[in-house]
Amino acid sequence: MEPHRTLALLAGSLGLVVTLTAMSTDWWVEVKGPHFSIHAGLWLKGPVAEYIHVTQAFTVLASLGALLSLIILGLTFMPLLSSPSRAPVEPSLSSLSPALFMTVAMVVYTSEHSNQDGLSQLQDSFGWSFYLGWVSCVLLLCTGSLSLSAYCARPSGYDTL
Repeated sequence: MEPHRTLALLAGSLGLVVTLTAMSTDWWVEVKGPHFSIHAGLWLKGPVAEYIHVTQAFTVLASLGALLSLIILGLTFMPLLSSPSRAPVEPSLSSLSPALFMTVAMVVYTSEHSNQDGLSQLQDSFGWSFYLGWVSCVLLLCTGSLSLSAYCARPSGYDTL
């Protein structure tokens, strides 16, 4: 149980850092033309498409959820708040929700951006911030899986007597 919780805390910390990095940088999409190159992130000025607002909302929810799950996972290491025989299921559930939020954000952004028609002279590609978003999905999913496996691997009440 301890290695699972420790790895979940490590994966959650990395997931939060990668999520915040992906959310705050402006290399989600890169457009290259014959004599120029521009890049953009999620936080554009002016009117933006609705899928950008959806992606912004779900990445913020994923970041807040990841922070909350790290706090709850950290509290499970305190002996007064958690005993091995009565490990709560809340850390597992709170660790899976940020993965769901980030996956929804990335799927919406990927599908909507891929459906846009561009000009023939411009080459439109995803940037490294976009790929960090997908990496954070994997890390947050690993956090939830490891936390759930820590819950399932806990000793039953009779084993601790």
